[in-house]
Amino acid sequence: MTERMKNPAMILPDAMTGIQNIYKAMYKGGVPATILELVHLRASQINGCSACIYGGIHSAKKNGETDERLHQVVAWRESELFTDAERAALAMAEAATRLADRPDAVTDEIWAEAASHFDETQLAAIVLMISLTNLFNRLNTTVRATAGATWA
Repeated sequence: MTERMKNPAMILPDAMTGIQNIYKAMYKGGVPATILELVHLRASQINGCSACIYGGIHSAKKNGETDERLHQVVAWRESELFTDAERAALAMAEAATRLADRPDAVTDEIWAEAASHFDETQLAAIVLMISLTNLFNRLNTTVRATAGATWA
């Protein structure tokens, strides 16, 4: 597949500056980086964004994530490798990414489970990670961004 153009956020520097500021704030939200990376990876898997999957795995490994757990993210419900807090964050990532699948995608039950593991600041960081991931998934799939060693 041939890339159509560079990522629009890279072409418009003011856009990337704003996005980088959101990332900085998000990583100061008190959520372990490994959980944020798992959330990013799961949303990217759902959206089929190869560039974000590649980059997410690279980033997760830099944050101490193991190959064994990364291979299981796609089947996190069936895996015994994830904590209850990680499961709550992954459920939130799936629900917020699949908004069109049902009228109340992020149900009260999904929210309550996440809220039982994370405070409001942490929830804000998780929701921002899900949202930014979906933004980049859409940018990358639209322009057919390629994944690989030169990307991350």
